Amino acid sequence: MANGLSKIRMGNLREIMLSHVESGAVPGMITVVSRHQDTFVDTFGVKTIGSRDAIKRDTIFRITSMTKPITAVAAMILVEECKIRLDEPIDRLLPELANRRVLRTIASDLNDTVPANRRITVRDLLTFQMGFGVIMAPPGTYPIQRAVDELAIGTLGPPTPPIMLAPDEWMKRLGSLPLMHQPGEAWMYNTGSAVLGVLIARASGMALESFFRERIFDPLGMKDTTFSASRSSLSRLATQYRVDPATNELSVFDSAEASQWATPTEFPDGAAGLLSTADDYLAFAQMMLLKGRVGNSRILSKLSVEAMITPQVPSEQCGARAPILGDNSSWGMGVSVVTKRDGLSAVPGRFGWDGGYGTSWFTDPHEQSIGILLTQRMWTAPSPPEVRQDFYTAAYLAIEH
Repeated sequence: MANGLSKIRMGNLREIMLSHVESGAVPGMITVVSRHQDTFVDTFGVKTIGSRDAIKRDTIFRITSMTKPITAVAAMILVEECKIRLDEPIDRLLPELANRRVLRTIASDLNDTVPANRRITVRDLLTFQMGFGVIMAPPGTYPIQRAVDELAIGTLGPPTPPIMLAPDEWMKRLGSLPLMHQPGEAWMYNTGSAVLGVLIARASGMALESFFRERIFDPLGMKDTTFSASRSSLSRLATQYRVDPATNELSVFDSAEASQWATPTEFPDGAAGLLSTADDYLAFAQMMLLKGRVGNSRILSKLSVEAMITPQVPSEQCGARAPILGDNSSWGMGVSVVTKRDGLSAVPGRFGWDGGYGTSWFTDPHEQSIGILLTQRMWTAPSPPEVRQDFYTAAYLAIEH
């Protein structure tokens, strides 16, 4: 299959992925590999350990940070409509973040601050350079981490929909804290997308999920991508497992029967809140591969997608300073972008992102290919787990022609 996928190597991919399920490392998974007109979807294992309820193609997963690229697309739609502008300060729509103060050092007390050198822009939210985000240190190490916990802002850890605040209250509490770094001077993960979700809602005059539905999900046929599971869809939701790093044993984090995603959340989290399926995310990934096109229409312009998948963050803010990105990638707008070849699958120009609950997506424009991995096993570190590493390696061998 000169222009598609190697059937023999797709068989190898299946054997490798199946070994992760048979070993008990992963309860179940879905893999998707697509190139040109060839798309292979495989399902493995069960939704819940100890059950016979098999993972199916329409099984629903918590995609967590794979929400971020969708939020970025929504923002770029509004940029194209001139409702927001990339280098416009966000104060007009998010006055809670006007007149920022900045911690003198990351370890400073909250009152040990200096004025921000400049205002936060829309671009800063998209590129995670707003000056506030995840700190790579144990919880409670620094005063700012403790303040985030006390205010229940919840942007520095796994999503917990039931305890999230309404957007206006969330913004008010976030605005009461200083920034951790000057705007534009550091890549800090996660919070920018959550703020961007509030910005999109205010700029569009619509609830975030309604905007997603009207402008992205319905045009792409993403019928199962939502911020909460309906009663009818809960039976398709996979059980989510956490991992004990010391023993590697799995325990239930979130079940379908008592899921945190069973009722609508007050805060539709643009950073990590969505549920989705393999086919839904494939539709989104194909749109990105086609640079915004879907059928005879467009979600985004080619120019917007190209801006999103172009590295935007200076190299000095990546690497060791941003272990979530790794040494061979930068950040565009809502997606990571590989900048340096390393190994079999780190191909310059490849873009996509992962979800810390066990999901991953890549698109390779050069090979015109897509890979999606959906599991219900949480990551335990910023570096990818073995199942994700093996999927990328084996998928790229199947893509090779």
